[in-house]
Amino acid sequence: MSTTKPVAVAFDVLETLLDLRALHTRFTDIGQPAEMLHPWFLRFQRDALALALSGEFASFPAVARQALRTESEHTASEADIDHVLDGFAQLPAHPDAEPALRKLSEAGVRVGCLTVGSPENTASFLANAGLAQYVDRVVTADQAGIWKPSPTVYRATAYQLEVAPRDMALVAVHAWDCHGAKRAGCTSGWCSRLEGEPGDVFDAPDVTGDDLVTVADRLLALPTR
Repeated sequence: MSTTKPVAVAFDVLETLLDLRALHTRFTDIGQPAEMLHPWFLRFQRDALALALSGEFASFPAVARQALRTESEHTASEADIDHVLDGFAQLPAHPDAEPALRKLSEAGVRVGCLTVGSPENTASFLANAGLAQYVDRVVTADQAGIWKPSPTVYRATAYQLEVAPRDMALVAVHAWDCHGAKRAGCTSGWCSRLEGEPGDVFDAPDVTGDDLVTVADRLLALPTR
């Protein structure tokens, strides 16, 4: 079956829309190296995926907190961890986020966000970054009861956006996320900003681009069903 123009597009949030690099100062504030941000976030993602594979679920704060305790070799206090996690609600959007969401919204496409982040932090981020006006629905792992890349998450997002999975595209900077969406029957749009190349172990994304605006343009250029 050929890929067609999506009726709805769901964006990953962490690293796709939201720029985590501003958290560097939060790490230095608590006496940890700024460079800990990257391995901590990878540990968080790995632990979340491990829970999903074992059929378990825990909230974003619980997994993120445990990952930071471990990554800091238990030198970060609970107050320190609070300080880092509180920064999520204040993070800026990547420069290509607003024009990409606006372009899709103005084209009549339903826009959603699909994230493993907390509902409160995601809502604050979208409002502070000026993106909330373009977003029709936010779906979190908390609401779905399972982490990405379970097919259930993507199908639940399509349901919330009132479309069939085949009529929804998932946009992300993570090739594994796009792979999960494809396996759930969705279209995928991969942005190379983070990883450079999608790699051959994952299903090829339907459209690619060096920035989110290009990905949005290419999704809109797909043939209509």
